Amino acid sequence: MRQTFLGLAVAAVFGLTACEDMTREESMVVGGLTGAALGVVTADALGADSDWKIITGLAGAAAGVLVAQNRHRNRCAYARGDGTYLVRRCP
Repeated sequence: MRQTFLGLAVAAVFGLTACEDMTREESMVVGGLTGAALGVVTADALGADSDWKIITGLAGAAAGVLVAQNRHRNRCAYARGDGTYLVRRCP
């Protein structure tokens, strides 16, 4: 069962490459759903209980929406290595 979820998550990530010409709202929905799915799959892979699966799903959805918004604005975040990030135009 765990391998099935992992396979679906990987397929969903590769499927996102076809999402170039989406509107802002569409990219936010796709980002939110992908983030939620990856959060739940990660919690399941780590053997978390159902409460943590819900929490990771909500956190993943929030992160996915934020990533989609930043991609739409052509802004990328780069880790500096000390726990902070530098946000600037994407290459």
